Amino acid sequence: MAILVTGAAGFIGHATTRALLARGEHVIGIDNLNPYYDPALKHARLADLAQLNHGRFDFHALDFADHEALDAALKPYDIDRIVHLGAQAGVRYSIVNPRAYVQSNLVGHLNLLELARHRQVAHCVYASSSSVYGNSATSPFSVNARVDHPVSLYAATKKADELMSETYAHLYRVPLTGLRFFTVYGPWGRPDMALWKFTAAILQRKPIDVFNHGDMRRDFTYIDDIVAGVIAALDHPAADDGMAKPGGSISPHTIYNIGNNQPEPLARMIEVLESACGERAIRNLLPMQPGDVYETYADINAIAHDLGYAPSTSIDTGIPRFVTWYREYTR
Repeated sequence: MAILVTGAAGFIGHATTRALLARGEHVIGIDNLNPYYDPALKHARLADLAQLNHGRFDFHALDFADHEALDAALKPYDIDRIVHLGAQAGVRYSIVNPRAYVQSNLVGHLNLLELARHRQVAHCVYASSSSVYGNSATSPFSVNARVDHPVSLYAATKKADELMSETYAHLYRVPLTGLRFFTVYGPWGRPDMALWKFTAAILQRKPIDVFNHGDMRRDFTYIDDIVAGVIAALDHPAADDGMAKPGGSISPHTIYNIGNNQPEPLARMIEVLESACGERAIRNLLPMQPGDVYETYADINAIAHDLGYAPSTSIDTGIPRFVTWYREYTR
């Protein structure tokens, strides 16, 4: 039996696939390799996975929003679990190109739910986002809090994914787990995220854009800690026992936060990065951008209690690891 991983050439998808292959799983990876950021990085991640392949990784370049292509590609495989990490990412880009989010995050998510339903999979873990909390005045953010006021279309699509998943868990008893990721960073990360942009600019002695004049806080979560949470969730399907789960469902549908439980001021993140780069940043101070939130802060009590999740990587350790990788990758 195989595990399907969507977004396998993406940041979290690549790292999760790597971990699954390392423990001997057969993984079917799909990704449409779109040009939201340089596809060369996605191909490099796939090349990295090829080194661990040993015949246990099958990759298909396709758009999972195309249900006919998805069904045709997966027809030969026996799939018993799904890790659905593929999506159109990025808060700010959702303001520029909203239709891309509807197609990938809504239509695509529905296609994966239909696949899980008709294949009667044992478990489907899917990616949500800390963005669903919007500008919540209550922190840390709890999975049992109301999240009815997203401040970006990206966040709205992720909340919609959770609602669709709740419906499928209720109607078809498909075991589903949604994971709200908090500011993931580390080697093989995304070029559209602040850490990559700041590192590139600092090393090239160019200014960095610091929004809200640096007065923001983020729960930076290192990729290895994220993957540990994803794998733990995958190995523990939501129970169909009528009991309330984290997130409030009495169907087999659980929602967890995966964060570091330690919001860091943006200014401190920049200081740690400056130290790792050996260069001072040239700061271009700007106002808050539309769709941004002031703070993210994960309450991880539920996932810690249920799955033993315990993040262990601070930014003092994780950021230098990223900078070392970045220097090697960009030569």
